[in-house]
Amino acid sequence: MLYRIMLAVTAMGMAVSASAQDLSAGRWIDLTHAFNEQSVYWPTAETFKKTEVFHGHTESGWFYAAYNFLAAEHGGTHMNSPIHFAEGANTTDQVPVGQMIGPGMVIDVSAQAAANADYLVSAADILAFEAKHGAIPAGAIVLLNTGRAALYSDRKAYMGTDERGLDTVAKLHFPGLSGEGAALLVARKIGAVGIDTPSIDFDQSRDFAAHVELMTHNIPAFENVADMNGLPPTGSTIIALPMKIEGGSGGPLRIVAHLPEK
Repeated sequence: MLYRIMLAVTAMGMAVSASAQDLSAGRWIDLTHAFNEQSVYWPTAETFKKTEVFHGHTESGWFYAAYNFLAAEHGGTHMNSPIHFAEGANTTDQVPVGQMIGPGMVIDVSAQAAANADYLVSAADILAFEAKHGAIPAGAIVLLNTGRAALYSDRKAYMGTDERGLDTVAKLHFPGLSGEGAALLVARKIGAVGIDTPSIDFDQSRDFAAHVELMTHNIPAFENVADMNGLPPTGSTIIALPMKIEGGSGGPLRIVAHLPEK
């Protein structure tokens, strides 16, 4: 009798486990901006270019389409690999897949960022989130919602300038994560952090404190994440998989969120 009970309990546990990993139910939200000639890149970076190899019907009658594309690693919705700001840290192909999949924690600072385009997400903002929603668990994907994703199609409004070149960097204006905020997220042992701006550091950063703090601890950052307003503060699963560029310092990213059925 005891053996049968144990078998039943084991079977029930396996069913629950399978159900917990079933992603066919629920809802998906794409957090990725499409890549095209209007994609946002740093003023000094090579922008996205797509050229046609062939598009149409071949002499044999079937339809065929193929294109080439050229772009910098860092632009559009993309990942900053730890090597980007930390010597000897993980390159794009070395970041563990499991580190880019985890429970989503969405910290909304859109009100603060609307009042101050140069807003820095502080440790106090993160602690206030935890006071309301619980401690950020190890392995979490923390997304910072500054509300800027809605401006993405207007590069000047999104970045502060639509000019290009080294001299225009001084004209950039957008929110970022403070060094103290980054240190707190490191202490929480998160898997990764994302933001809906061109950089995890704010526009006029000169020490790139958030980049350095995160990446010296092998924590990647996702930049130019698309609209997060459809996400709850907790309860989602984030999957963020970049192009696997060997030895890369970053790469184009497809990031999505899964919300379970209510």
